[in-house]
Amino acid sequence: MLTKKQVLSAIKDMPDTFETTQLFDRLVLLNKIEEGRKQIKEGDVYSTAEARRKLKKWLPPVTPRNR
Repeated sequence: MLTKKQVLSAIKDMPDTFETTQLFDRLVLLNKIEEGRKQIKEGDVYSTAEARRKLKKWLPPVTPRNR
């Protein structure tokens, strides 16, 4: 969850004219970052090995050529 201070700061960082979708995208990004920070604090994270196992079905195998 974002604070009013974070939202106002995001608005201040925007250019003088902008599309509302640009502000929305920025707020969504900031919210996702905050969610990630909260998960880290709570220990809700994956080790590198766990992440590789979970992503294995979507990622191609690692070879010397694509490292």
